[in-house]
Amino acid sequence: MTRLILKWVLNSFALYFVMKIIPGIRIDRFQDLLVAALVIGLLNAFLRPIIILLTLPVTMLTLGLFTLVINGLMFYLAAYLVSGFHVTGFGAAFLAALLFSLFSFILNMVFGTKK
Repeated sequence: MTRLILKWVLNSFALYFVMKIIPGIRIDRFQDLLVAALVIGLLNAFLRPIIILLTLPVTMLTLGLFTLVINGLMFYLAAYLVSGFHVTGFGAAFLAALLFSLFSFILNMVFGTKK
């Protein structure tokens, strides 16, 4: 349970860093940051595998690059679901999803939450 909370906090930090780097990402309050990190994690855990399975032919044709588009869509959907989390367009969501994945991976590796 504590590892799950640690991953949530680390992903919140990653989302904060993304918000500071990408000009099209805005979060109104600190609570919205925490909720957005939670929603992104839940979407990636439950909805993303279903969408990847449904778009498997396209993903195979693009040699897996369509997965990047799916990640951007998950980020954009999280912005739609969380009222204080704003994304200006799909381009910002796409870049933010890339950076969020990178920062999240690095933070989780440094703090040893990957098992």
